[in-house]
Amino acid sequence: MPRSLRVSTDYIGIVKLAVRRNGYLRQKDLAEDLGLALATVSNFLNGKPVDVLNFQEICRVLGQDWQEIASLEENSSSSLSSSKDFESQIVITEPRHDEEEAFIYVERPPIESLCYETLLQPGSLIRIKAPSLMGKTLLISKVLAKLTAQKFRKVYLNFHLAEEKDFTNLDKFLKWFCVSISQSLELENKLTDYWDGEFSTSKVNCTIYFEKYLLAENNKPLVLCLDEVERVFDKPEVVSDFLGLLRAWHEQGRVRPIWKRLRLVVAHSTEVYIPLNINESPFNVGVLIELPEFTLEQVRDLAQLHDLDWTDAQVKQLMEMVGGHPHLVERAFSHLKVHKNISLEQLLQTAATEEGIYSSHLRRLWRVIEQQTELLEALKKVVTTDTLVSLQPMVAYKLHSMGLVDLKGNNVITRCNLYRQYFKNRIEAV
Repeated sequence: MPRSLRVSTDYIGIVKLAVRRNGYLRQKDLAEDLGLALATVSNFLNGKPVDVLNFQEICRVLGQDWQEIASLEENSSSSLSSSKDFESQIVITEPRHDEEEAFIYVERPPIESLCYETLLQPGSLIRIKAPSLMGKTLLISKVLAKLTAQKFRKVYLNFHLAEEKDFTNLDKFLKWFCVSISQSLELENKLTDYWDGEFSTSKVNCTIYFEKYLLAENNKPLVLCLDEVERVFDKPEVVSDFLGLLRAWHEQGRVRPIWKRLRLVVAHSTEVYIPLNINESPFNVGVLIELPEFTLEQVRDLAQLHDLDWTDAQVKQLMEMVGGHPHLVERAFSHLKVHKNISLEQLLQTAATEEGIYSSHLRRLWRVIEQQTELLEALKKVVTTDTLVSLQPMVAYKLHSMGLVDLKGNNVITRCNLYRQYFKNRIEAV
C-alpha cells in the first residue's frame, strides 16, 4: 500500500457533500474533531495526497468507503517528494460569500440585521464573541452574502491560517496580514513599494499599505472579517500593537474619507484577558454581538429545514442532552436525516459514549483537557455537581472558550448534559 492516498476526482464532490451531511459546517470543525491539521483535511477534500492512515480515518468519520473513493491511478507517494511542494498545493476553502449559501442556516434575530445595517455604515466595527462552534463563521458568511448586492469588496481571514513563525515579531505578522489580504483581493504583493524597514515602524508601514494601496486601489468599501482573533491573544510580541492598530484605524474612519471605506468584523471565542489601554483597545468600541444558544423554536425550525417532522416533545428531549448548542444540534439532525433507521432515543442513548455520533468531538476536547492539569482539575469540580462553581478567571475563560461551560457572573456551570456525562465518566476513569 502507498504511504499516501488521494480522493479520486469523481468523488471530490461526494466527500465535500458528506462533510455537511455529517454536521460539519466548516472544514476546520472536521479537522478539530479528528485532531488533524486543517491543511490535511483541506488536501483530502481537494483531491491532494494525504497520509494513508489519515485518509482512512477521515473516510470513517464521513461514512465513506476509503477503498472505493481512493485514486489508485498513480503512486501517491511520488507526489510527496518535497514537503514544500506538497504545502504549496494546499487549497483552503472557506464559506463562499459571493452567492446565496448552500448551507442550512437558522437566523437569531435581530443579530443578522444588526450586523448588516452596521456594516453599511462608513468606518464601522463589529465584534462577534462566542465560544467555539457557536456559529461565528456562519454568521459572517451569512452577512457577507447579504452584502453582495452592495458590491462591497469582502475579505475573510482566519487567523488559524497563520503559522507560528508569523507571530515571531510584529513586523513579520503585519507583513503576513497585508499579503494575505492582498491575495484575497487578487491584488499584487507590493510590500517592497510601501514597507520602509529602516526609517519607519511596522504599524506605520502597515497603515500606509492599507491607505495608499488596499483602500486606494478601489473606491468601494472594504469589509474585512477577521476570524479566530483569539489566536493572537497569547502572542505578547504581537497582540497589544496589533489590536491597538485596529482601534486606530477605526478612529481614523470617523474623520478621514479613505478610512471610512474600511468596515471591520472581529470574531473571537474568548474574553480578552490581556491588559490593554482602554483608549487603544478595539474591544470597547463598535457594536458587540454575543451569539446565544438556539431557542426551542429555532431548534424546531432547524429540524424542519432538515425535513424532520418533530414535535416539541422531541425537540425538548434533544435539548435536554445538548441544550441549544448549534453544532451539537446540527450534528444530530444531519445524522438522523441520513440514517433514517436510527431513532432519537437510540442516538441519545449512546450520545455521551465512544460509540455515539459526538465521539470524535468529545475526544478532541478531552485531549486538550487531559494535557493541562489545571483545566482537568477545574472541569472535575464542574461536572461532578449541577450547581454553580467558582473558578480562577483564566481557567474559567479557557473552559468557556472551548464551549464546555457557561459563565454565570463570576461562576460557571457545565454547558450541557452531554459534556457532564462524558467528562464525568472520563475523569472517574483516570
